[in-house]
Amino acid sequence: MFGLEQNKKKKSEDDFIFDLERDMSSLNRQREFKKSVEEKVLKIKQVLRSGENKEQFDQFGELLHGYASLLKVIGRIKAS
Repeated sequence: MFGLEQNKKKKSEDDFIFDLERDMSSLNRQREFKKSVEEKVLKIKQVLRSGENKEQFDQFGELLHGYASLLKVIGRIKAS
């Protein structure tokens, strides 16, 4: 009762697996993907620091936040 029972549901093959989790199953693929995302983050930071594209400043900021979140998710995924 209330999650204290001994027979908790174990992770089965029927559970939903995100595409990102499936892609990150190998450690090498995970490292490559993380490296490419980090390179994109550095490019966006350079554009923001240079002051170019003032009309697209907010869009670059949103992209930067999205990539930062993606890096956090990649870090939490355990490669099997």
